[in-house]
Amino acid sequence: MNQTKSSLIAKLNPAVPRYYLFGLAGVFWTFAGLVLCGRAVLWLNAFPFGTELALEIASIGIAIVGYLFLFAKVVQKNIDRIKQLPEQACVFGFTAWQGYFMIALMMTVGITLRNTSIPRYFLAVPYTAMGAILLIGSARFFRQFASSVVRRKS
Repeated sequence: MNQTKSSLIAKLNPAVPRYYLFGLAGVFWTFAGLVLCGRAVLWLNAFPFGTELALEIASIGIAIVGYLFLFAKVVQKNIDRIKQLPEQACVFGFTAWQGYFMIALMMTVGITLRNTSIPRYFLAVPYTAMGAILLIGSARFFRQFASSVVRRKS
């Protein structure tokens, strides 16, 4: 019975080479970052160009600080965790299971904020900052993916 159960789980596990997970993480972080930044740019159109530019620059400054002091550790922790996975790993392993809860929480907060009476242009700065943080983090995942590909070819 246990053998059959293990065999069934193995068949249903969408396994990929472990290094693909770095690329997948990069793709998902990039997608989320672009969505957030795209929304923010549309909302900032309410401002004159100079004000919009100043708010975007401030957002990027916030993003750099946020990334360096918070998200750099999250990215490194994910990279280290992926490196510890078996050579063939579940395609959904690009983030830990707790990461899926964080993703759901962040999406819920974002949707909730968008559905409040807070003017969208006030939300533009945190959306841009969070989007930029995700884009910076995605670059680290892509760099890890590229170095894994190069190592495999050597």
